[in-house]
Amino acid sequence: MILPNDFTAEYAAIETEVQAKMHEFFAKGWYILGEEVQAFEKEFASYVGVNHCIGVANGLDALILALKALGVGTGDEVIVPSNTYIASVLAVSHVGATPVFVEPNSLTHNIDPLRIEEKITKKTKAILPVHLYGLLCEMPVIMRVAEKYNVYVVEDCAQAHGATYAGKQAGSWGHVNAFSFYPTKNLGAYGDAGAVTTNDAAIAKKIQMLRNYGSQIRYQNEIIGYNSRLDEIQAGLLRIKLRYLNDWNVMRRATAELFWKEFSDKAWIFPVEPQGYYHVYHQFVVQSEQREADMLALESMGYKCLIHYPIPPYKSNAYKEQYEGMVFPIADELARKVFSLPLHGTMWNKK
Repeated sequence: MILPNDFTAEYAAIETEVQAKMHEFFAKGWYILGEEVQAFEKEFASYVGVNHCIGVANGLDALILALKALGVGTGDEVIVPSNTYIASVLAVSHVGATPVFVEPNSLTHNIDPLRIEEKITKKTKAILPVHLYGLLCEMPVIMRVAEKYNVYVVEDCAQAHGATYAGKQAGSWGHVNAFSFYPTKNLGAYGDAGAVTTNDAAIAKKIQMLRNYGSQIRYQNEIIGYNSRLDEIQAGLLRIKLRYLNDWNVMRRATAELFWKEFSDKAWIFPVEPQGYYHVYHQFVVQSEQREADMLALESMGYKCLIHYPIPPYKSNAYKEQYEGMVFPIADELARKVFSLPLHGTMWNKK
């Protein structure tokens, strides 16, 4: 059975380096905010093409701290896609702001920039585009809209490590941007981990304080902060994996090509890669009018498929009262039709 993720195959590819790093880690005896975190932050900032990277505990915290650093809070509105994983919406709620849903482009699955402007009000503080499944949103258009209305952009890059448009990386477009390194991501840790990227030195300094009890100097707490620090062991292991990320993304793209060829006879809507974009296929998501039957057939062929995502955030129990009476038909249609074929960065070695 081909599974959506194969952590053992990935580990086998880097086992020697991981074991050496673990030995080094325990020999040092330094566990929080040390040399490994500093080195990873520098290396990941360079990879993304920004001036600053701040390691945090997970992807949701990365979004929350990004919004907090921008002063987003009670009374503000943040534009979010109606079709996304719920974490993108939860972050807005956690800072006290109101999520305002905008429908996606049904082919890219990403927020439709042409629909954003009609949802902007005097309360709009930020736009939060999510690069879903490994394809960048239409960031040049989104940035122009943001500039026109003087609002912030916070990219959710949790599924787009290494994705680009015109050579410009995910996480380098917005004012402050968030990454998750959950184990299933293209760049995944061995547990929870996340990061925030920005070119703004003042914002970077604020997030550094927010993640560490509001403090830069021990026992001197300048603002009300959190405990959301990337730990040394995850940082060290992410440094190893970062060196393989581009190669693993190439393998993901090669597997996507195999899927197109192998299932070319299917009446599915396949993923798209518009001109100038570099898709990194965090997921290979298709749309089918007979999803359940297709998934059963594929499982009999040895493919374990999943649904990303079966319930739009506005229909979840967490939000259904807040958005009662509202309808987002494109998000609903995608939730009814989508499923994901198994794909990860080491599959090509097994084909």
